Amino acid sequence: MTAGEVSAFLDAHPAAHLVTVGPDGAPDVTLLPVLHDGDRVIGHLARANEHWRRIAPGSPGLVVVGGADAYVSPGWYASKAEHGRVVPTWNYSEVQLRGAVTVHDDPDWVLDVVTRLTQRHEAGREHPWSVSDAPEKYVAGRLRAIVGVELVVEAVEGKAKLSQNRSDADRRGALAGLRAEGDAAATAVADAMDATLS
Repeated sequence: MTAGEVSAFLDAHPAAHLVTVGPDGAPDVTLLPVLHDGDRVIGHLARANEHWRRIAPGSPGLVVVGGADAYVSPGWYASKAEHGRVVPTWNYSEVQLRGAVTVHDDPDWVLDVVTRLTQRHEAGREHPWSVSDAPEKYVAGRLRAIVGVELVVEAVEGKAKLSQNRSDADRRGALAGLRAEGDAAATAVADAMDATLS
């Protein structure tokens, strides 16, 4: 993926898996709402989720932003009829961001993240809800139930496995097969494949 494709991908996918390793060497992973903010990924975790307590300040982390994924049947390939040397595969797109992770247990920092996340998801609605719509005391109580998390991005890797290794005929067959599946994920993968066809 190019830098522009990565940026567009991150803008289109508002949730990600945060992966860190605790002091005992055991991995932790949590799906959380995120914002990509320049060289940072910010979000929040529930205070009841032990994951945040296991993150040492500045420890390495991985944020995995996943797009649509779908099974690709070898029966859809034109080359199946030609020589039969085909196998199933799985097509997907994702972006991985690596960097140092910091937990923010500061109500003002968390309020800023929650406000920005809400604005992002409420934008475009006929009657958008705002954090300020709720009573201040209620919001303060809800903020005590979460902590902020920030990953300072040091490395970015975009991956798109969309049958690029197959002939155009095989790719067109897989694209048609995915569209015939009729579900949203298969259609999204087909759309991504369609955009890359020569």
